[in-house]
Amino acid sequence: MNNNLKLIVNNINNKKIEDKYFFEKNELKIILDLYAKMVSEGSWKDYGLNISSKQVGFSVFKNAAENELYKICKNFKPKNKNLKYLITDTSGKILKNSFDLEILLKNINWKKLQK
Repeated sequence: MNNNLKLIVNNINNKKIEDKYFFEKNELKIILDLYAKMVSEGSWKDYGLNISSKQVGFSVFKNAAENELYKICKNFKPKNKNLKYLITDTSGKILKNSFDLEILLKNINWKKLQK
């Protein structure tokens, strides 16, 4: 992640957020590679980031004016190791979970995840 983006993310709402409360560089690369693929297919159109001291989430949208389709989350203090990475739907229901982000996102049929 370049320094400008890191500075922006760290200073959201004038609150200092420690670096440990974000995706690591390799995690962000995995997510952004998937995002680029889904945008090129026309399935996803926009994204957003949600950051707290408990979780960071990468939300994806079909249209910017709609609710998120999915959120790819990283929990910083999961209750068990399989809840470190999650994919949730618009209501927050966990659709898939794993201890490894790459395993979680590999070969998912995103259309079948929808209701």
